[in-house]
Amino acid sequence: MADAGVTDRFRTWLRERNLPVTAPRLAVAELLLTADRHLSAEEVGDELTALGTKVGTATIYRTLDVLVESGLVVERDFGEGFKRFEPARDIPHHEHLLCTSCGHVEEFQDERLERMTTLVAESHGFARQRHRLVIYGVCRDCQRGSVS
Repeated sequence: MADAGVTDRFRTWLRERNLPVTAPRLAVAELLLTADRHLSAEEVGDELTALGTKVGTATIYRTLDVLVESGLVVERDFGEGFKRFEPARDIPHHEHLLCTSCGHVEEFQDERLERMTTLVAESHGFARQRHRLVIYGVCRDCQRGSVS
């Protein structure tokens, strides 16, 4: 179950905009807001089905758009041909490692990288505002052949 505060914020956000607060919409939100990984729309559908909850594909996509618009969910494009979604948490800026074999996404933070991006920008006459880094490779489990 998602943190009641986050769920309540989503319900309030919907009501303030006169958007319907429906069971399917809340099911998508609950799943995504408690996710411990970056989910695609297809994975959201698969996980809801596994939980015995039927939600149409169009509803999933519309709800993802609404969640992103609300600021409770962040959309990520790792160049895989589809988008992934993660809860917007109160954590500092972070980067991503993406396994090109199984699709696992791992987050990391490195202060040295933050300093380096500022130095690189400044050396080229830029005032850095933001950056995004995705490192593509093969995760430890796939290297060991332990992912089925």
